[in-house]
Formats: sequence, C-alpha cells, structure tokens
Amino acid sequence: MKAVVWTKYGPPDVLQLGEVEKPTPKDNEVLIRIVATTVTAGDCEMRSLDFPIWLSLPMRLWIGLRKPKGTTIPGTELAGEIEAVGKDVKRFKEGDQVFGSAGMSFGANAEYICLPEEPGEMEGGVAIKPANMTYEEAATVPFGGRDALHFLRKGDIQSGQKILINGAGGSIGTFAVQLAKYYGAEVTAVDSTAKLDMLRSIGADHVVDYTQEDFTKSGEIYDVIFDVVGKISFSRSEKSIKKNGTYLLANPVSQMVQALWTRMTSSTKVVMQTASGTIDDLIYLRRLIEEGKIRTVIDRTYPLEQIVEAHRYVEKGGKLGNLVITVAHNNKTQ
Repeated sequence: MKAVVWTKYGPPDVLQLGEVEKPTPKDNEVLIRIVATTVTAGDCEMRSLDFPIWLSLPMRLWIGLRKPKGTTIPGTELAGEIEAVGKDVKRFKEGDQVFGSAGMSFGANAEYICLPEEPGEMEGGVAIKPANMTYEEAATVPFGGRDALHFLRKGDIQSGQKILINGAGGSIGTFAVQLAKYYGAEVTAVDSTAKLDMLRSIGADHVVDYTQEDFTKSGEIYDVIFDVVGKISFSRSEKSIKKNGTYLLANPVSQMVQALWTRMTSSTKVVMQTASGTIDDLIYLRRLIEEGKIRTVIDRTYPLEQIVEAHRYVEKGGKLGNLVITVAHNNKTQ
C-alpha cells in the first residue's frame, strides 16, 4: 500500500511517499481503508520534534533517539471504510463507514490502517462516522473536536458564562467556539484578520483581531480563558479573568512556569494536560453533528502525494480550521 514514510526528524522534506506492507488485522482489530486523513499543527511539531530540550529528550527516548522507530507513518486522524474485521470484533462489520484516531500510535497518513476495537490509553478509537458528513469532513473531528470537548468539560462551562478563546480559528478552536455556544456561553474568539468572518459564521458572539487589538486592554472580564495556541501572557491577562476563573491551556509548553506560578499564587484554576479522547466522545460529537449543532471548517485539501506541501502550508501558520489529505485507491478518490 501507499503510505507517507517519516524517515527522520526535520523539515517537511523528511516525509516521503512510499510502498509499505498492507497490514492484517489481529483478532481484536479492524482494517480500515482510509479515504481521508489530516495534517495538524501537532503533526508538524512531532515531525520536526521542535520542542524545548526538557520535552524533546523524553520524546526522543520514547519515539526514537535519532529517528522515528516502530510506527514510521505519521498522522492520527482518519475516516474511511472497514474492509475486514478480526474474529473477536463485535461492534463493527465490513463496509461500516467510520471515523477516528490512531492516537500516539500514528499511522493514519496511508491507504490502510489496523486499529483495535477497544483502544488503549494512548490510542484514539473508532466510531461510526456522522451520517451527514463526508469522509473529508469527518476526518477532522477526532483531534480538534475531542480536544475542544475535553478542555471545555474541564472548564465546566455553564450557560451564561463568558469565555475567551485565543487561537479560535484552528483545528481545536473552531470546535471550541461551537461547543461553548452549544453550552450557552457568550464567546469571544481571538485570531487573525483573515479568520474573523469565519469565526462569526460558526457562532462567535464577539471577535478580536489580535494583530490590531490586545484583548487584555478592553476591560472585559471572562469566566474562562481558553488559550489554544499557548500565546497568552498570564501577567497581562490577570485583569481579564474573574477571581476563581479558569485558564484552559491546550498547548502549555511555553507557559509552564507562568501556569505553575499562577496556580500557587492565586485562586485561578489552571488546566494544562494532554487530552485523551474516548470512543464515547466521538459518539457524543457525532450526535451533535447529526443534530446540526456543530460542523467542521476545512481550509484546504491535498492528495496524499502532496503531503510535503501540506505540511509546509500548516507549518507556516494561518490555517483556517483544518487541512485534509485525501487518499486515492486505484487512482480513484472516494
């Protein structure tokens, strides 16, 4: 089968399209014929392993010191059709249309993948895809949708609360805006000029162009500040969050010291942890999607053969929502 091969850590050019052995499902696994997958900012970070030394060293010890070992096919999100099932699989059958994630096992940027029916702690899981979504749309939900859901639940979002979402125009942020609105919150979305119309279209009550305005100087006070991109200064934003309010940090690498200090010296709650989505989360999001409560935002679509160009586009920043990779089979994309 065709697959993207992750040869070493570095720029997008370290990714190569190659031929690898098609996997065979174990007794507890399903074989999925992938129709669509994605490239996220997280995928780019993993590819380059561009982290501070205190984080990159443990990552190298886990994934591979000099180059990736074990699973060398990148990608986590996918949507496709089940082609075969192991003898112990109960919830799925051949022909089922599914969406899901390989989690930290990776391997989704390929024509096929085998995933367990019941995922382990670091795996993402699979569910029947939303009936009103295409494969391309469904492939964007398992990462951004579940991470947004995870953090908003940790923030205990309530109807009538005010939430500010910084970096609202990306994979996680676009789902967070819609979920926060679903829960009845008043949403202020912060991002660049080009994303503001899109953010209004998915329900943001207020938008802030960070290139023109500093939200910490507006005088507005929020119950929750959700920093998706890890750019907020705690010292500048302390006047913008209520006493006993909550910071949600989806990417806290650059804010670790500030976050720990805030935890120790104030009544503000700080949530910073790796989101671990479940199959139940996928099913919950599927229901909301089929009810028309949330939808996805897709910026661009690339074929699998253009994986390097896709990584370059995501890495330069400015992506609106999600970037999708389509996977052709027998020269025909379905």
